[in-house]
Amino acid sequence: MEDSGELILGNIIKLTRSSEKKFKLGNFKGALDDKIKANEMLKSKSCDEKIIEKYREELSCLYSSKFDLIFDHKLKIDEIKRNEIVQMLERKSEEKLKNHDYRGAIKALRRAEKYISN
Repeated sequence: MEDSGELILGNIIKLTRSSEKKFKLGNFKGALDDKIKANEMLKSKSCDEKIIEKYREELSCLYSSKFDLIFDHKLKIDEIKRNEIVQMLERKSEEKLKNHDYRGAIKALRRAEKYISN
């Protein structure tokens, strides 16, 4: 069971890194597709709390920055507010995707992930 968890985590991390590379190259649709696949894997029943916690650690490394306003904001809000913001950003991403605004959709998802990270 532990090996399958490691495999799932590895696949999620690969998709997340691939999404970041595509985003930086300007391939917003490809970045969004990879991010959606990673999120589907995270929300599946095969992901447990250990996998999600390790994923959050990976996000922290991926999105670490010397000047991070979202990190500063996270320190001042509680968990409930943080979850509300993440849900709002995910809805915003879905709306942008419906309008074929791939850049806006991936940006909203990336911002939501920053709120999820440690």
